[in-house]
Amino acid sequence: MRTQGAMIMEVRLYFIGIDLGTSGLRAILVDQFGNFIASSESKYEVSNPKTGWSEQNPEDWKHACKLAFIELRENFPKEISRLKSIGVAGHMHGAVLLDDLNKPLRPCILWNDTRSYKEAQSLDSLPKVRDVSGNIVFPGFTAPKLMWVKNNEPDLFQKIKTVVLPAGYLNTWLIGAPFADMSDSAGTSWLDVKSRKWSEHLIVSSDMQIDQMPELVEGNQIAGKIQGDLASELGFPNDVMIVGGAGDNAAAACGVGAIQEGEGLVSLGTSGVLLISRDRCKPFPDAAVHTFCHAIPEKWYQMGVILSATDSINWLSQISGKTALELDQLLPNEPTGPANEKFFPYLSGERTPLNDAHIRAGFAGLGQTSDLEKLTQCVMEGVAFALRDCLEAIKKTGTSPSSLLATGGGSASQFWLQTISNTLNIEIEKPKTGEFGAALGAARLAITAIIKEPIEKIMTKPEIERKIMPNQKYVDLYQTAYEIYKKGHVNLRGLQ
Repeated sequence: MRTQGAMIMEVRLYFIGIDLGTSGLRAILVDQFGNFIASSESKYEVSNPKTGWSEQNPEDWKHACKLAFIELRENFPKEISRLKSIGVAGHMHGAVLLDDLNKPLRPCILWNDTRSYKEAQSLDSLPKVRDVSGNIVFPGFTAPKLMWVKNNEPDLFQKIKTVVLPAGYLNTWLIGAPFADMSDSAGTSWLDVKSRKWSEHLIVSSDMQIDQMPELVEGNQIAGKIQGDLASELGFPNDVMIVGGAGDNAAAACGVGAIQEGEGLVSLGTSGVLLISRDRCKPFPDAAVHTFCHAIPEKWYQMGVILSATDSINWLSQISGKTALELDQLLPNEPTGPANEKFFPYLSGERTPLNDAHIRAGFAGLGQTSDLEKLTQCVMEGVAFALRDCLEAIKKTGTSPSSLLATGGGSASQFWLQTISNTLNIEIEKPKTGEFGAALGAARLAITAIIKEPIEKIMTKPEIERKIMPNQKYVDLYQTAYEIYKKGHVNLRGLQ
């Protein structure tokens, strides 16, 4: 985070970063040095009309955003009077279908909606789709969702003027015209990820037209000015600029300063992410590695994604009657080697490297002495082994990080972080408590559009609380345990 001494200005300027999440919206106010001023949060619901369906009303996001803006203005009127720009980060892949008045035609089909699995398989099988998009076509991606709409809601499909992503919908509301940033758009299966432009080949392959795509901008590029009527309603200056913003993971990388080649993070959230920043585009879709544009120009990032990280501990918490914290307290701070028990964390299927929506979780090696402490340990180890799968897949693209910055709720567990360090044989950095998530990343993108300083001086790394080194006494033991874990992939698939 930058300090006031880094730059001398007569008038301090202010910026807002928005993290549009699946369950709620968070807006933060920062100054031009990145110093946190305040935040505001609002919640909203997810609708599940049918099994495998996941939808949300885009108007709920707009309402939540408006409430957050008003709260910040009421509590910090002086700062808001000097507001210069806004950046929005949002959950990726969701399909918001707009009519010719930029109004939603139906609820947004969210990232975790799997209804379009047949359409995804069909699109993924077409020539050059993986080559151009840089990714497997997952059911969660945007393109197969639109194919599903055409097949199942044909009358509505004919009314679509433009398709935007969730962050793009907020941005459309803010400036009055649709646009999209590169990092978010890379998760649609419509973008030529290497060239950072819409691919007519991909778009036509999924029964859409290129004129239904919004204008593309880089994440730190000014897309337009806030609508005058909206600025008046919110009590904002009428010259506030809106920048491209980012998909949530790219924004999180900006928030922790992971922007240079080989810099990365490991996120222990509901799902798990191992993200590495890249200076070039080198996709490896066959191992279900995600290759997306970064939120800043001429940068990309690659991710291994597991679907159940803290979700695995939350599941164990639910069936044991113990909180996640109570489970963690059963364990020592330092692991003394892997458990005999094994856990395969596929509660909702798996992405990297298995790309298997049907595989399910399992325990192996349970015995009479397998108590709750051992089960907690092996659940954490199972997540660590799944992250090792992600690391091995990413290594095949030509990069191998020397350290990873830990984020997400699960990073509060010292035992878990040490287990991951031992399993990956990589240093893990634990930041001090503070603001360094997707909202800060979006705010930093807003800053870089106005403050003409090198990006790396704005997107700095957070202060590190501790560095967790692999315990070489146990690294070989975790390697052996990982090899056993890998054999379980085949066996579990055989049980489905």
